[in-house]
Amino acid sequence: MEPTLRDGDLLVVRWGARPRPGRLAVVRLPEGRPLSVKRVVRQVPDGWWVERDNPRAGVDSWLVGALPDDAVLGLALWRLPRWVSGRR
Repeated sequence: MEPTLRDGDLLVVRWGARPRPGRLAVVRLPEGRPLSVKRVVRQVPDGWWVERDNPRAGVDSWLVGALPDDAVLGLALWRLPRWVSGRR
């Protein structure tokens, strides 16, 4: 999700929150991929369209299609930058 998130940043997540366009969400991508943070773009008939903030890297709905409601696990409320969290 760079440039929005950087390696080592911490997120405060509200699990179970309803997706909202423009917000970052923790999602479960298909085919056994790990949990990911994506930007919710819009709701479509098949579920939620999510995209990556970095167009050069990652997987999003352009590759896997819309995600069902139960694949959007929570919304990111705050980002704690790595320099504040003390993580390097």
